[in-house]
Formats: sequence, C-alpha cells, structure tokens
Amino acid sequence: MERTLRANIAFILGVVETALILMAKPHHPHRSARLIKKRGKKPGAAPGTLIHVGEVSGVDTTIDLIHYDASHLDERNSLDVSQCRHESNVGQTAWYNITGLHNAEIIRSIGNLFQLHPLVQEDILNTDHRPKIEVHDTYLYVVIKMLQFDHSHRTVQMEQVSLIIGDDYVLSFQERVGDVFDGVRERLRHGHGRRIRQLGPDYLAYALIDAVVDNYFVLLENLGDAIEDLEAELLIRPTPDTLNQIHHYKREMLLLRKAVWPLREVLSSLSRDENVILSQDIRVYLRDVYDHTIHIIDNIETLRDLLSGMLDLYMSSVSQRMNEIMKVLTLFASIFMPLTFIVGVYGMNFDYMPELRWHWGYPSIMAFMLATGVGLFAYFRWRKWW
Repeated sequence: MERTLRANIAFILGVVETALILMAKPHHPHRSARLIKKRGKKPGAAPGTLIHVGEVSGVDTTIDLIHYDASHLDERNSLDVSQCRHESNVGQTAWYNITGLHNAEIIRSIGNLFQLHPLVQEDILNTDHRPKIEVHDTYLYVVIKMLQFDHSHRTVQMEQVSLIIGDDYVLSFQERVGDVFDGVRERLRHGHGRRIRQLGPDYLAYALIDAVVDNYFVLLENLGDAIEDLEAELLIRPTPDTLNQIHHYKREMLLLRKAVWPLREVLSSLSRDENVILSQDIRVYLRDVYDHTIHIIDNIETLRDLLSGMLDLYMSSVSQRMNEIMKVLTLFASIFMPLTFIVGVYGMNFDYMPELRWHWGYPSIMAFMLATGVGLFAYFRWRKWW
C-alpha cells in the first residue's frame, strides 16, 4: 500500500510540475518543413523556371565523374560544367554525380549540355516531388528519396535524388554531401571483370536505386529499436514525455511512408514497361528491388500500427492510474467523513452538552474515532477496494 501511495503521489507531482512548466514557458511548436517544403517564389512562375525549392546547403555545387568500362576506370572530382560531356566509346559508361542544387545556373548548364527538357530541369530543383518516373526520347528521369536516420535527434533525414539515365551515362543529382552510394563506388573501383563494370548505365542506375532501398532496411531497424525501447518504457513507467515521443515517431513514420509508398509504382513501371533505355536483363533485378520495397512497406505499416496501439495503451494507462488515484482519494475521504461529522457535532456551541464535562469524554471520543477509522479501513480491505 505504501509503495502504491508513493507512486501515485509522485505521478501527481509530475503532472503538476509539467503543468507549471507549460504555464511558465509558452509552448511554440517547432514548425518543420520536411513534410511540405516552402516553395518561396515558386507559385505563379512560368513553366520551366529554375527556382530551387528546399533547403539551401552551405556547400558549393560539385560535379564528380566515374568513367568506366569492363577493363578501365577513370575517376575525377570537382569538374567544371565544360568538362562534363564527351563522346564515349562503345561499352563505356559515365556516371556524373552532382551534389548541391542551390545553384540554378549550374543545373541549367548541365541540363542544356545533356539536352534535358526544361521541365525536367525544373523538377530536379524542386526537392518536394514524390518518387516518380518520366520516359523521354533519349533518357529516363527517375526521382527517389534517400533516407537516413539521425541518431542524435532520432529523426528521419530525407533527401531527393534525381537520376537521368541515358544511352551511355547516368546523372545523379543530390541535395547535400553524404549519400549511400559508397558501396556502388567501391564495386566500380574494385569490380574489374564483374557485372557492374561489364553492363551499361541501366545496371548502374539499378545499383544506385538498390543502394537507396537497402538503406531503408537499416533505417527501419533503427526506428524499430527506438520504438521497442519506447514500448518498454510505456509498459514500465509512462510519463508525459512518453506521449511526446509517440507523436514524434508517428510523424517520422508518416514521413517515411510518404517517401516509400510511391516508389512501389516507380519500380513496377520500370520493371514492366518497355523502353529502349532499360534492357530486358535489368528488369529482373528491378523486380527484386520491387519485392524489397513491398517488404519495407509492410514493415512500415507494422510499426505504424504498433505506434497507434502504443498511443491507445498510453491513454488507457494514464486513465487507469488516474482512476487509482481517485479511488485512493475517495477512500481517504470515506474514512474521514464520519470522523469529520463527529468533530463537527462536538464543535457546536450549545451550553448543555453532557459529554463536554465528562472526565473520560475526550479519550472516549478519540478512541471511538480511531475505532471508526480502523473499522472502515478493515471493511475496505475485506471488500478488496484498497
């Protein structure tokens, strides 16, 4: 009983302390632009207007090149736009990785150099697109979302990656430094005689998409561990901070679902629709990535259902604890109610009250009140109300 009473008192003090903090310091929710990004001066602009939509990174726009075939590889960093386009021999593939999208003039120059449609150039700079695919005469345009888990803030960091897949080249546009393509680079550097060096740009594009999707599994593992820890905390000792964390992870899962769900349609279209850029052999690999995406979507829905159940469990737990507190307070009030009545009766100012002048009156009343309190407590324990 003593342990339960202490726990209930601690819970009440915690609620009171939280309320005092909120009253003393106005709450201004953090407004995040990760779900719907601010478009700045974009509304009303003419089609094809190159305006960057998204976070402006503090790094310069850089162009890196890996040019390879089955037996040779040439890697260069920090190229100028004028050094990008050159004639490739048969069997050679060029991968241009452009990092940083805030410089619209560089993106325009690259787009004009590779004869990209103005609307495609516009879409590259608009980082609020959902994953999609566009088929053009000489290239494919694919938009995917690269996701990484920030362990310090326990948030999902989303970055748009645009892929241009041509006859002998792949252009990849990403918003900031740092990606999940290091494994692909290592395979190219040390893959003499292997499939990735022998096949063309369509296989390279598949490898890049596969690297992004594989990283989704790592992200889900981190989110799953964090949510399981939160569930254990919820079952042991839920606090108001637990509710904040539940809402935080529900928001992260919403962001993750927004990035992954459309990718299923993209991969389905890539693996089924006929076009001259993707060979028939590559479609087998794309179907494998499609299967991975379905698995990831199932895991996302599982975690979302788990969070919804945790929210219901938290509300039930708080309601149950509040009911226990009210029960204890009601039982205390029930015990002291007859004692208060007795004290009130003998507190009346009548001249003739025989018990007031009785020598054993005070100890008798005190004994009677003690017996009444103990009797009520014993009755409550017998009925298992306490």
